[in-house]
Amino acid sequence: STTSRLLQALLHRWPNTPKVSLVTTDGFLLPNAVLEAEGLMARKGFPESYDLSALLRFMSDIKAGKDHVAAPVYSHLTYDVVPGAEVVVDRPDILVLEGLNVLQAGKPKGAKASPFVSDFFDFSIFIDADEQLIHDWYVERFLHLRESAFRDPQSFFNRYASLPEEEARVLAEGLWTSINYPNLRDNILPTRQRASLVMRKGADHRVEEVALRKL
Repeated sequence: STTSRLLQALLHRWPNTPKVSLVTTDGFLLPNAVLEAEGLMARKGFPESYDLSALLRFMSDIKAGKDHVAAPVYSHLTYDVVPGAEVVVDRPDILVLEGLNVLQAGKPKGAKASPFVSDFFDFSIFIDADEQLIHDWYVERFLHLRESAFRDPQSFFNRYASLPEEEARVLAEGLWTSINYPNLRDNILPTRQRASLVMRKGADHRVEEVALRKL
């Protein structure tokens, strides 16, 4: 997310100041009520938890140059898609689409043949790091949010705010082991080879290596 926002700002500073829009795929997650009904809450963020048909329609409309294309909005506070909320993208020169599984080779339910989301990309970037670093960052972020955003009464994770640090750490480790790491291993890392550019980060979040696919 940080890299995509920085990329948007840098691209906007190009000569002639191109119109650069940023959309995250979080808004295309299925609502929690649907995920719960389908038994997918524990697999939120996995490919099957997204409304792939809606995301493909959005990308198709953008690529076709349509005016005022709407994308749904996701709230990290409530951990759910915001009913009725949308962000409108109006014929940008550049669209930055940010998300975990955008390079995934999947298709909507019931579709015999369908394009991939990445088929609409002109260029793709994969942010990479050592798996142990990703684990450490996840646990540290969870503990930090426990002291900040989780304390908001409206937060979906408010129940974790009062946990002692050691219990919170054990919980974070459990979530990593059962949800986040399997998603990384099975769905995200296998798409790395499909990216146009791979940026590898070190422990201090600085980019230490860049690999560009021969274009």
